[in-house]
Amino acid sequence: MKKILGILLVALLGFFIWLMFLKPYDFIAVLDAKSVPGTVNHTLKTWSRSIEDSDIRQTGDMNHILQELRFNDSLFLLDWKLSRKNDSLTRVEVGVSLEKKNPFMRILNLFSDTDFKRRSRNTILDFNEILKEHLASFRVSVDGEASLEPTFCAYVTIEDGQFQKALGMMQNYSLLSNVLLENNIELSGMPFVEVTYWDQEKEKLKYNFCYPIVKKDSLPKNGLVSFKQFKGGQYLKATYNGNYISSDRAWYALLDYAKQQGIEIEEKPVEVFFNNPNMGGDELDWRADIYMPMP
Repeated sequence: MKKILGILLVALLGFFIWLMFLKPYDFIAVLDAKSVPGTVNHTLKTWSRSIEDSDIRQTGDMNHILQELRFNDSLFLLDWKLSRKNDSLTRVEVGVSLEKKNPFMRILNLFSDTDFKRRSRNTILDFNEILKEHLASFRVSVDGEASLEPTFCAYVTIEDGQFQKALGMMQNYSLLSNVLLENNIELSGMPFVEVTYWDQEKEKLKYNFCYPIVKKDSLPKNGLVSFKQFKGGQYLKATYNGNYISSDRAWYALLDYAKQQGIEIEEKPVEVFFNNPNMGGDELDWRADIYMPMP
C-alpha cells in the first residue's frame, strides 16, 4: 500500500512539475491558410498593429512570431509558427499561455472552458476571419521567367514602411506628373516601383517610384526629381490583381516559388502598374506585373 501511495505521490509531483514548468502552452490551435507563409506573416503583423495593447516581438525567423496581447490585467503570450503544408496551404499553429503562470488556472484549463480559453479561441478565430477576408481581396499567379527591357525614367526615392508603399506613391504622383508636364517630357511606358532595399523582418523599404520617359537633351534639375537608366534584365515574374496596397503579397509568392524550385533570386522586387487607382473600379481588375531579379 505504501508503495502504491509513493508511486501516486511521485506521479502527482511529476504532473505538477510538468503543468507548471514543462507544459509550454495552455491553449493550442491549428489553422490552414490558403497562402504562402510570408503573406500570413505580414497579415498577422498588420492585424496586431490594429489591436490595442498588442505588440510583436522580433524573432529573426519569418516563420515564427511572438505576440503579446493584454486583456485587462492579464498578458497573453501567443506563439505563432508557420510552415508550408503543401503547394497551396500554410499550416498556422499558435500556442497561447499567460505570462504569469497560475497553478489553479492551469488545472482549470485542463477540465473546463475558462475565460482564458474563450479569449484565446475568439482571438485566433478573429484573426482567421481577417486573414480569409484579406486573401479573398486579391489574386496572385506566378508566371515564370521573364525579361524587362532597359528604359530611361524620371523617379523619386522613398524610404518608408512596407505597408506605406502605396501611400508613398500617391503622395509623389502629382510631383512626378507636374514636373514632366511643365518640362514637356513625354511618357514612354507604365509607372513602376524599383525596390532597392527590403528589410523583411522590420518591414522597411527603400524604393524608386519611376515614370518611363522619352530621354531629352535638357532635363530639369530641381533636386526633387531625378533621372536615370533602368537596366532591366532577367526576372522571375508574377501577375497581381487587387488593391496596390497589398501588391507585396506577390513578393512573398515569388520568394516561396523560388525557394521551392531552387531558383536564385535577389530580393529587390520591381512592380509595373497598369491601372490608375484614382479611376476606381473593381480592385480585382487592377493589374500589376511583379518581378524579382535573377542574378
